Amino acid sequence: MKSKKNLLEQLDSLPHFTKSTIYQLGSQLGIKNSTINTYISRFLKCKEILPLKRGLYISAKFFGNNKSDISFPYYLANILRTPSYVSSWAALEYYNLITEAIHSITSVTLKVTKEYETRAGNFTYQSIKKEFFSDFSLVKTKFVFFIASPSKSLFDLLYFRTNQFRGVSLGNIKTLIEELRIDIEEMDKNEQEKFYSMVKKIFS
Repeated sequence: MKSKKNLLEQLDSLPHFTKSTIYQLGSQLGIKNSTINTYISRFLKCKEILPLKRGLYISAKFFGNNKSDISFPYYLANILRTPSYVSSWAALEYYNLITEAIHSITSVTLKVTKEYETRAGNFTYQSIKKEFFSDFSLVKTKFVFFIASPSKSLFDLLYFRTNQFRGVSLGNIKTLIEELRIDIEEMDKNEQEKFYSMVKKIFS
């Protein structure tokens, strides 16, 4: 059983891994594939590894050690569905533009809309047109992740909430923001200008 322990120790050091990674590590330890399959079943049953989606996992130990780091779930959000970037409520929380805690991480993707409920958190993906898949950057902390700018985070939130600004006029955008209890005045002036510029293009 030493090989099983050695395999789990290696998985515990990884921020995420696939089934092929487990086979590769197992092979290096001289473990047969049939034995690795048994180990995977046991790891899952004992909740030593947690599934994110089919064939993608994190170790419970690694998650436990890093779950308080806000960059880790954002990193996982990027990994679960690519290409994507963190946006809307989750990004606004990251920029301290809302006061309420967010329990699901919303990302924007070019792929179809999808949701994952995992032991590591809930991840929602909203599909957007290629022309609006923009204004995000790579944040390099302990875990790297793509996140929308403050202006694009707010734009995306309203874009999906109003079904692409249907039935909305340019004049009531500010009222919409106030109803959502977002203090846009806390946003950097340049970001505010960028936000209104994005919205005006929709109505032009």
